[in-house]
Amino acid sequence: MLTHLLSPTEKPRRAIVLGAAGFVGAASLRRLAASGIGTLGLGHGDMDLLGPGAAARLRDLLAPGDTLVFISAQAPCRNAAMLVENVRMAEAVCGAIRSADLAHLIYVSSDAVYRDSPIPLNEESCAEPGSPHGAMHLAREVLLRSEFPGPIGILRPTLIYGAADPHNGYGPNRFRRLAGAGKAIVLFGDGEERRDHVFIEDVAELLTRMVARRSSGILNAVSGDVASFRELAEYTAGQFSPSPAVTGSPRTGAMPHNGYRPFDAAQIKRAFPDFGITPWREGIAATCRAQKKEPARL
Repeated sequence: MLTHLLSPTEKPRRAIVLGAAGFVGAASLRRLAASGIGTLGLGHGDMDLLGPGAAARLRDLLAPGDTLVFISAQAPCRNAAMLVENVRMAEAVCGAIRSADLAHLIYVSSDAVYRDSPIPLNEESCAEPGSPHGAMHLAREVLLRSEFPGPIGILRPTLIYGAADPHNGYGPNRFRRLAGAGKAIVLFGDGEERRDHVFIEDVAELLTRMVARRSSGILNAVSGDVASFRELAEYTAGQFSPSPAVTGSPRTGAMPHNGYRPFDAAQIKRAFPDFGITPWREGIAATCRAQKKEPARL
């Protein structure tokens, strides 16, 4: 459960965003600035966490009362070498915060830390990752907790979609690019797996609210809804004219997550009662509008 340490009328001193040039970082930096919170965005070119003296250079930028938002990662983490480098990045952050007078730390993790379950996952579900990506994020969470005695907020997003996505991963991000190019959307199998997807603007808003309220604890950034990849693909295709074909293909491996990975979004409502989660149809339509800059067909 999240604990809020600031009232709605108080404002944190400043938020420093590590990873500000990335998908989540850039959206969060914009939302933080729009909310009136002072910001300092640091991309890889500003702060290479694997470079020599990274801990000392970061520590010199931290001032008493700051909130540090740690998003930087080499992601998705696919193997042991990437896992080691990501942990080294966290080591540099730990070296910086060890002697800094930070007011608050937020780490953007991943839902990959959770073990698969046939029932909706929540913030108290077992953190037992089954992939290098999940293991990397859980290791970073543990390291940060061991080094920082102050309030830590951990945000664990599920699959994120949005207009500026750089990864083109299977799902809405790839589907809308294919549809926009007039190419057929080819699914794995029949696209029957059902997953939760969350809109990038919702992730940025939740992070901003956690900064604004100096929230401590764990929050899953999820929609609480599941849809099959076929549903997502067909809806995305329908946002373009002419609509491309959506076809299946022979499945060559096991179905990820046993074909079903639901989440319970009740914690979001408890933490921020006035927050409205964006339904996936609305979010995909907005993403397609941003891509082609014309009204979507809802």
